[in-house]
Amino acid sequence: MALGSRLRRLSEMITEEAADVYRLYNIEMQPKWFPVFYALSEGGPRTITEIAQEIGHSHPSVSKIVQEMVQHGYVKEKKGKEDGRKNFITLSPQGQQIQEKIQAQYDDVNAAVEKALEETQHNLWKAIEEWEFLLAQKSLLRRVQEARHAREGNRVTIVDYTPQYQQAFRKLNEQWITTYFKMEEADYKSLDHPQEYILDKGGHIFIALYGDTPVGACALIPMNATTFELAKMAVAPEMQGRHIGWLLGQAVFEKARALGATKLYLESNTILKPAIQLYHKLGFQKITGVPSPYERCNIQMEAVL
Repeated sequence: MALGSRLRRLSEMITEEAADVYRLYNIEMQPKWFPVFYALSEGGPRTITEIAQEIGHSHPSVSKIVQEMVQHGYVKEKKGKEDGRKNFITLSPQGQQIQEKIQAQYDDVNAAVEKALEETQHNLWKAIEEWEFLLAQKSLLRRVQEARHAREGNRVTIVDYTPQYQQAFRKLNEQWITTYFKMEEADYKSLDHPQEYILDKGGHIFIALYGDTPVGACALIPMNATTFELAKMAVAPEMQGRHIGWLLGQAVFEKARALGATKLYLESNTILKPAIQLYHKLGFQKITGVPSPYERCNIQMEAVL
């Protein structure tokens, strides 16, 4: 808000003085007309769309300015020769006279601005260009989202499963399964009896805690001596989009390497787009594996450690 306010104040100050500058040179020009006037003076006839794209204004804004300039006799509209549905804008004879008259003002304004830039420690043009470039590469919204993720990520800890998290482990997985699919026999076995069907078989379960609250879970299940399955990854709906799945995935990868695994395997469904994107980010690639015991599985993936 402070940045926007300061820039608006500076813009208003310069715009007010621009009106005085035009009067100094006896040129009847409203500052808001100038971008359109300059675009037309630098080239041939343009459509409103072309002018809007060139000066970075909206189509309605340019259309309104053009109508004002038509009323004052500075520009004129004409139908296109090849396409009569298009209106082309060009300077009128009166506008062309102003174009000739305004050249001295251009020279003096340019010299004044260059002199002002020499007196400043930071070049305003370059600073604005840097901000425009940075925000074009990554929007302010995206930067705020990343800052939020980083802050909230500091409150997330990944811990090993203990029996106190059994209900959370079941609830987190049941939530996403029943949202898109239905619970199957294999789900009930591993979620109701994680000790017997996961841990006692050499597997591991990780719980993501936000503060002291379980908000995510993921299991690592051995398939053979060198391949483990990443399974039962779930994140609470209200906590999704905060990199918790990424943190769980990193914990699984680290544990798998410590256990001597060379590959990680998983099964999923392509309608779970955020999950598939996460798996690709973690390093998984689509493969064709053995038939899955789950009806909902339509994609199998593997990551080489």
